Amino acid sequence: MPGTRILIVDDDADLLRLLNLRLTSAGHDVIAASSAEEALVTLAQTRPSLIVTDLRMAGMDGLALFDVVHRTHPGLPVIIMTAHGSIPDAVAATRRGVFGYLAKPVDGKVLLDEVAQALRTSAPVVEGLHATPFGDAIQTRNPQMQEVLTKAALVAQGDASILIQGESGTGKEVLARAIHAASHRHDKPFIAINCGAIPEHLLESELFGHVKGAFTGAQRDHTGLFQAANGGTLLLDEIGDMPLSLQVKLLRVLQDRQVRPVGAVKLVDIDVRVISATHRDLLAAIRDAVFREDLYYRLNVVSLSLPSLDKRREDIPLLAMHFLQMLAPRYRKEINSFSPEAIEHLVTSTWPGNVRQLQNVIEQVVALCTTSVVSGAAVEMVLARQGEGITSFEEARRGFERDYLIQLLKITNGSVSQAAKLAKRNRTEFYKLLERHELDPASFKDDK
Repeated sequence: MPGTRILIVDDDADLLRLLNLRLTSAGHDVIAASSAEEALVTLAQTRPSLIVTDLRMAGMDGLALFDVVHRTHPGLPVIIMTAHGSIPDAVAATRRGVFGYLAKPVDGKVLLDEVAQALRTSAPVVEGLHATPFGDAIQTRNPQMQEVLTKAALVAQGDASILIQGESGTGKEVLARAIHAASHRHDKPFIAINCGAIPEHLLESELFGHVKGAFTGAQRDHTGLFQAANGGTLLLDEIGDMPLSLQVKLLRVLQDRQVRPVGAVKLVDIDVRVISATHRDLLAAIRDAVFREDLYYRLNVVSLSLPSLDKRREDIPLLAMHFLQMLAPRYRKEINSFSPEAIEHLVTSTWPGNVRQLQNVIEQVVALCTTSVVSGAAVEMVLARQGEGITSFEEARRGFERDYLIQLLKITNGSVSQAAKLAKRNRTEFYKLLERHELDPASFKDDK
């Protein structure tokens, strides 16, 4: 990968010149540092794609340098050279996450081969794009993603409605939460609702609330999400799936900044910032007359489009390491890093489920891993299982829930009261479950 920036570190001036010459001749942009301390100063000013460092140096040694780099830039590969190498040292270093271990005197061809392999698993670096406006909440090195985040940061402090578009799993809710956290509303509620997951007559009640007796099953007043999010942010996820009849009512709420709970007479003032998200093409939905054009322009004051993971592959090592560091403690595992083969499998795979799918893969890998370094075989096995059509946990749970409800209705001959009692749920909640799974109790009654 010619033209890539490499930081070389050695307190031997002659060797530093030789490394510089070899790597520069191969077409790389080389930065040289004569100590680990100098390397850290350089690293604070510019971001290389690879570090090649001596092990034994005056002051901070190569492994201590690696520890700092691994903690602050987890996706950045490090190759360590030493004249004092041994197999136990190499094993210990790779277990800690060091990419490669080269014995001095370093053979030029071996060096270039190791560098080429490391660069294949390292995220390409664009100057100035290693930090994001939202800190650790969202990590990226992708120029398109960075542009989206910069725009999001500019509008975070205002109150303009924001429409976030992107494929499922690209992180639309994560971005919405980051915008809320960066806004002047950060100390007020952030509430999210999936508009496509709730039946129409229940969605209206969830959004706007209802009063006691407004409909069958309304046994008490219910505060809607617009009121619950007052002063804060409401995320309307999958807004493209909202029924047309509700779109009219939502438009009125956004225009008047007031809600009328179902069955109520009085209007209630609200102060809510609305962020909406969708994986659908809303302009196409407008042409098909299933989405209101006036609502679209009310929601789309600021538009943010998240790229798919396949279009930001340079972020895969960074995200994988982020998920590893997050999930390993949860599973009480001491896993430090990925092997080069593991990263290569991740980077070259397709990701139809985007970042959500990547996190799911890393969680499975962590759960199954028995070593401190994730092997290529472990990643390959999990990816193969996904390719065989293994359902996600959420899909499996929905399937079980539907089968369970069907079984209850069969046992009770379609009696909702008896079925709810067996399930230890109240009737209202049980009706919601039936609506969610599109089950009609009447179809289970025995008419014989």
